[in-house]
Amino acid sequence: MDAQTAHDRRWIGLAVLCLSLLVVGLDNTIVNVALPRLSDDLGATTSQLQWIIDGYTLVFAGLLLTTGSLGDRYGRRSALSIGLGIFVGGSIASAFATSAGMLIATRSVMGVGGALIMPATLSLLTNLFTDPKERAKAIGVWAGVSGIGIAVGPMLGGWLLGHFSWGSVFLVNVPVVALALPAGYFLLPNSRAENSPKLDPLGAVLSIIGLVSLVWAIIEAPAKGWTATPVVGAFGIGVIAMAAFIWWQTTTDHPMLDVRFFQNRRFSAANLAITLTFFAMFGSMFVLTQFMQFVLGYSPLAAGIRSVPLALMLMTVAPLSTKLVERLGTKLVVAGGLATVALGLFIASTATPELGYVGRVLPAQLLLGLGIALAMAPATESIMGSLPKEKAGVGSAMNDTTRQVGGALGVAIIGSVFSSQYAPSITSKLGGLGLPQIAVDYSKDSIGGAYAVAARAGGNPKTIDTPIGNQIASAARDAFASSMGRGLLVSAGIALMGALIALVFLPARAEDPSLDADLAVDAPATAAAVTALASPDTDPDNAEGADEVDDAEGVLAPVG
Repeated sequence: MDAQTAHDRRWIGLAVLCLSLLVVGLDNTIVNVALPRLSDDLGATTSQLQWIIDGYTLVFAGLLLTTGSLGDRYGRRSALSIGLGIFVGGSIASAFATSAGMLIATRSVMGVGGALIMPATLSLLTNLFTDPKERAKAIGVWAGVSGIGIAVGPMLGGWLLGHFSWGSVFLVNVPVVALALPAGYFLLPNSRAENSPKLDPLGAVLSIIGLVSLVWAIIEAPAKGWTATPVVGAFGIGVIAMAAFIWWQTTTDHPMLDVRFFQNRRFSAANLAITLTFFAMFGSMFVLTQFMQFVLGYSPLAAGIRSVPLALMLMTVAPLSTKLVERLGTKLVVAGGLATVALGLFIASTATPELGYVGRVLPAQLLLGLGIALAMAPATESIMGSLPKEKAGVGSAMNDTTRQVGGALGVAIIGSVFSSQYAPSITSKLGGLGLPQIAVDYSKDSIGGAYAVAARAGGNPKTIDTPIGNQIASAARDAFASSMGRGLLVSAGIALMGALIALVFLPARAEDPSLDADLAVDAPATAAAVTALASPDTDPDNAEGADEVDDAEGVLAPVG
């Protein structure tokens, strides 16, 4: 497909890219609704539930920079097609998993597919839309569509769980991929970067070891103890691996991530904003979805429907955020978005069984959706607009990496704070009931375990109909709510810190002259790159244009 045909079909191409993105967004949220069922059917503990989410997310995050480079080198459409194939294969395997450990493994395979899909969609978008204003609108649509998955996922998952087994939440990916795969092959150009650098397998291995070790330590610490040898050892391995990764990126002549990009305040602050945005979204959904089912007693479908307000707010506001940026500037919009996220998390942290859904969960969801929408699209545009088009794959992979790392850390940290509080809380509340130690230990693993103990005490496996059973169930609900509140309160503080950092370090606008101080490159070369990239007539696959970008050493043309 020639450049002119690709340009003429760019809006149709955007629709195909959004459909491909939808399968990833759908999977991120549909599984959350199934967590209580997985706890019951597979006997998954709280730690295993975290790994079912984070096993996928960590593989996704750890491979993104490498898969972004692969797409740049061998063709972005090819990367997208291969990713969709791996993703649907992992989905089918997940649907038929027979244990929590097997599901964690098959979800990790899905993460490989997701890592190929997501950077390909954004880098293809960047090359399809060469005009900065059109690109900003397209990214707004792209960000809004990611909200459709968040909206449809909980409702669809709840409906499926009401009629079929939990495996159906994975099989639903099959028809979406069946449509997206051929559409992408026929309607998208297979763009690639000219003179793309060599791959960096050592960098990929170091980044994966570092991320997995750190998140493993955070997730397992509540059960094993923060000072336990395996936990301290994992933290140590993670820190050493990440330090080695940074050192290697500054030493090798073909880094997977050029750390000079972070000299640009626009790029660095925007990446932090994306990280904290998805930290809040993934972490809050992990606990709130369980809260609505376990504590408030909603069915999976009812809980899914009640998760929609966050997604609707995200879908509505994200495409409009570009207009706010034009009036107020990126700094104020992103900082205001993160501050709104912090407020939403604070309100969610005060949720109790008595206050119910309308009293706390609904207003918290509306504020979270508003804040995430305000921060996400402008920060994404800042990341992509601060890099040359020849670095689109790396830029989109960096944007997606920060999303997934933020999401993994959100689930790990909020889940870890929750677990650290839940076990002693439920133990204390059950202390005066005279239960055998095995019953207390089972209740400590998860709220699902506590309900199983309550049901046995009630004399009926499906109902709790005795005073002792009711006391155990009530203790479990109170312990879950208070522990969830602690985790969300910690995340609210982190989001507020992010708002302050964005306010201080994120430039007000893309054309902020202060950006020039951050560019350690030759001025004439930078000017040539900016001229080439700002021109709507620039051919994304033109070798001459690529040479101009390479002359600027791939660093930070402030476009858009």
